[in-house]
Amino acid sequence: MGTAQSLQFDHRDRQRIYEYVERRGSVDPETVREELLPDDSRGFRHHVSMLRRDGHLTLTDGGELAVALDDAGREEFSRGERAFAVRPARQEDLTGIVGVIRRVAEPGDHIVAETVAQEIDREDALLRHNEIESRMFFVATVEDEVVGWAHVRAPELAKLRHTAELTVGVLPEYRGDGLGSHLLSRALEWAGQNDYEKVYQSVPATNDAAVEFLEGHGWEIEAVREDHYRIDDEYVDELMLAVEL
Repeated sequence: MGTAQSLQFDHRDRQRIYEYVERRGSVDPETVREELLPDDSRGFRHHVSMLRRDGHLTLTDGGELAVALDDAGREEFSRGERAFAVRPARQEDLTGIVGVIRRVAEPGDHIVAETVAQEIDREDALLRHNEIESRMFFVATVEDEVVGWAHVRAPELAKLRHTAELTVGVLPEYRGDGLGSHLLSRALEWAGQNDYEKVYQSVPATNDAAVEFLEGHGWEIEAVREDHYRIDDEYVDELMLAVEL
């Protein structure tokens, strides 16, 4: 599926079904039918079939309706005795992603990522694809447990449509094996395929590891906002780094 601007619904009920599912991340089809079309089971099944055919909705392994986004596939690789996988995230990864982001953000120098975790936890919806924003996640897993993430969020406002924001992180015990680089690559690949021209990330100036990591992958510091954060009662500059696709 492309961007939210490409969404075309030729029936009001199909739009209502899509929007209901999109707001909730994933939901049982019967719940959607009872809420929106309680007296038209046949019509509901037809609309869902058309939404699936057109690539707007999909069925999860658990039989729930969810927004269908481009699935770039699963990559598997190993470092020594460790086996890793990097793949597009699914709704059922939400709890694992929130937990990983919060662990990585504990030192207080991943402010934007911490905000992302709060947002998806509050909304209980991982992916977004509507007229306001697109939101995509990739995860790194070890034995199906989430150990790292990459997140791309992009506004659908015409004047900002060429830009996207990214966060990326890996649990400390799994760093040094290239997971962060794999996640970053997948996220930027997705952004490029969806016609974003520039991706940026903002971090506190005290986050030396993040700045070194991004600069090592060709990112550059574009702006500095002095004393933008207050961490442990000290004012800290914000660095905005960006890369062009």
